[in-house]
Amino acid sequence: MARQEARGWYQPSLWQPRYHRPVRKLIKIALIAVGIRALLRWRKSRQATESATTSTAPVPDPADELRRKLADSRDDDGPAETPAPPEASVAERRTEVHEQGRAALDVMKSSDEA
Repeated sequence: MARQEARGWYQPSLWQPRYHRPVRKLIKIALIAVGIRALLRWRKSRQATESATTSTAPVPDPADELRRKLADSRDDDGPAETPAPPEASVAERRTEVHEQGRAALDVMKSSDEA
């Protein structure tokens, strides 16, 4: 009997009004509003940068300018003639290279002895 009377004055938390539901709803609405505002600001800044880049004159490509300068310098020099390679046979060229190598070896040996 005492237990039944005790239950009468005790109210479990299930029957108490919950205040956190309206607070959660308010927080959710506030976060959504902040997100929408951030999205609109981002779109506005993006549109501003796009309009700024399209309103200016197109920047010339530096590569085109360098190509033009190179073409002008080639025109000024005229046709540059490359010297023809000497008409030497493979055997003559080989002996020349060997002689240069032996001369370089002799120079190195003489600098070691000194």
